Amino acid sequence: MMIRRLLIPIYLLLISSNLKSQKTVDLSLHNLKAVNTIMDLENREGEKVVRAVKDLAVKEFDEPTFVRINSINFSNGIIEVKVLSRLLADAPDFARGFIGIAFRINDTNSKFESIYLRPLNATVEDQTRRNRSIQYFSYPDFKYQRLRQEFCGKYESYADIALNEWIQIRIEVQGEKAKLYINDAKKPSFIINDLKLGENQKGAIGLFVDIGTEGFFKDIKITLQ
Repeated sequence: MMIRRLLIPIYLLLISSNLKSQKTVDLSLHNLKAVNTIMDLENREGEKVVRAVKDLAVKEFDEPTFVRINSINFSNGIIEVKVLSRLLADAPDFARGFIGIAFRINDTNSKFESIYLRPLNATVEDQTRRNRSIQYFSYPDFKYQRLRQEFCGKYESYADIALNEWIQIRIEVQGEKAKLYINDAKKPSFIINDLKLGENQKGAIGLFVDIGTEGFFKDIKITLQ
């Protein structure tokens, strides 16, 4: 009984500490930095959201094109955000509504991991494209082209998503492993067991978009572990 009495306060302290680690991100200009993007804050249906569009000067794909959150140093934990993407009027034919999250971004934006969505792919009749609704890449050495060529679908998957709708993303990161949950699903839609930058990489979080996409982000919550 004495041991149990001693353990209870410790247990409660651990729970309290874990709860304090969750942070709702302040969506204000001083807390956000546009990296190779055009960014502004909007009010949509009474909620503050971040709008981001890729800078057209960046021609390559899977580049540091995100809105960087200044106040987070992330290694392991949970990233939660709602995203919505739609195609710009001048979007190229290969645009898919690319939108997602970059994480463990180093100070110079030269190394990071990313998981993003291609919502348009999820709605087409071509099964190969449907299987490319979710994408992982690791910058700078493992962009989607290399991963697709060398690992044949291992870092892509399907999700029931679409353009112009809010999609809840939850990314759980622990060491070299990441899991993506869509719209409060109990089971992950996508699992990565070998994040290419390794378990010791850490850094900022970014709101990622790519070519032809008008992306919106809201309700961003980060849990650090």
